[in-house]
Amino acid sequence: MNLQGAVDLGAVAAAREAQAKAVQAAADRAANPGAEMLIIDVTTASFEQDVIAKSMTVPVVVDLWATWCEPCKKLSPILEKLALEYDGRWILAKVDVDAQPQISAAFQVQSIPAVFVVMGGQVAPMFQGVVPESQARQVIEAVLAEAAKAGIGANSGDGAQVEGAANEVPSDPRFDAAESALEAGDWDAAVIAYQEILSTTPADPSAKIGLLNVKLLKRTDGRDLDADINALTLETESVLCAADATFLMGEFADAFALLIEHIKNCAGADRDRTRERTLELFDIAGPADPAVIKGRSALTNALF
Repeated sequence: MNLQGAVDLGAVAAAREAQAKAVQAAADRAANPGAEMLIIDVTTASFEQDVIAKSMTVPVVVDLWATWCEPCKKLSPILEKLALEYDGRWILAKVDVDAQPQISAAFQVQSIPAVFVVMGGQVAPMFQGVVPESQARQVIEAVLAEAAKAGIGANSGDGAQVEGAANEVPSDPRFDAAESALEAGDWDAAVIAYQEILSTTPADPSAKIGLLNVKLLKRTDGRDLDADINALTLETESVLCAADATFLMGEFADAFALLIEHIKNCAGADRDRTRERTLELFDIAGPADPAVIKGRSALTNALF
């Protein structure tokens, strides 16, 4: 089996390079004329107006990053994509910690990337380090729910909101324990919380996807994702680790191709395990994702 022929790992790594991400981010902003309202570069001089003042009417997510920070180059494009997608329900404020050390000091940042939210002038941590898009989305939804409770954002009732803001999604109290555990990085507690929801409502889609997300985060926590990809062998465990890492990098199609190629060339428990992991990642990415649609067809062909 020639895995290198199935998945161009060099291309995967290259796709994660800062220049490509920066070009894509610039293209996204150019395609959305209102993007400058949703994604802003903040300086010490503009912080009061762009973050504190705006946070009185809409949540402001602060992304602290640096040009030399490789994990930052993976996380920032995810946040920028979500900021455009949410279309004004929150604002992304980007802070270069090297250029703006006073802001970094004010947030007491120990390592980057570090992401905070400012609402009503109050600061709260969101997450630190790289997280997958699905996880970032979950935390943002929790932030929006808290903002709605505080009367900040699209449903604040005072008419103050960013143009194009969508309607808020009501908070579901069943998920409070899971969301708190996620924000704290307590994967075991989050697993238990989601399992409790599923014990009473086994078909709950949010709980099912939440549980899969947490399991992904738990098994990759502390791992060197680049090392998992670069150390790829033909062993099933190595393939699963490399696929998880590639998926977390946002390269869904390449993760699926790696797993499906392995399915074609293994049998028994290894094949079942790889198939199960493929289906889990399909579910996390979502049925509408083009990579999932193509991947499901490829998986069917590989199995039958």
